[in-house]
Amino acid sequence: MSKSISQILKLKGSDVWSIGPDARVYDALALMAEKGVGALVVMNQGQVVGIFTERDHARKVDLEGRCSQKSFVRQVMSEEICYISLQASVDEAMAIMTDKRCRHLPVMENEQLVGLASIGDLVKASLDEKDFEIKQLKKYIKGDH
Repeated sequence: MSKSISQILKLKGSDVWSIGPDARVYDALALMAEKGVGALVVMNQGQVVGIFTERDHARKVDLEGRCSQKSFVRQVMSEEICYISLQASVDEAMAIMTDKRCRHLPVMENEQLVGLASIGDLVKASLDEKDFEIKQLKKYIKGDH
């Protein structure tokens, strides 16, 4: 059985870095670099209104010839956001990411943002789980049970 998103957040922490829609893209990039993250949740008056990622920058700023210092996050953020709950499994989250072609899922509980799950978080959890299962099978085969 795969881990829940709640378990993932307990391990990695539930810090979520956010920015407002009226911030400059340059400031969003600077914050992402400072925090070592690939995405920021875009918040307006306590509500999630979008997500800004490195992919958004590459496709909607660089490729469209916009200037990071003159463009606003609201102009280039992704507004179609998929969410996940704390109770959802890693497998469910991966299925959503695969189906919707996204790499970050805001985690919501009681209509409040409580974390952010990235594809990297989910792959790590999945690999850790598989590694554990392999070790258990090896112990069983050797008769160490």
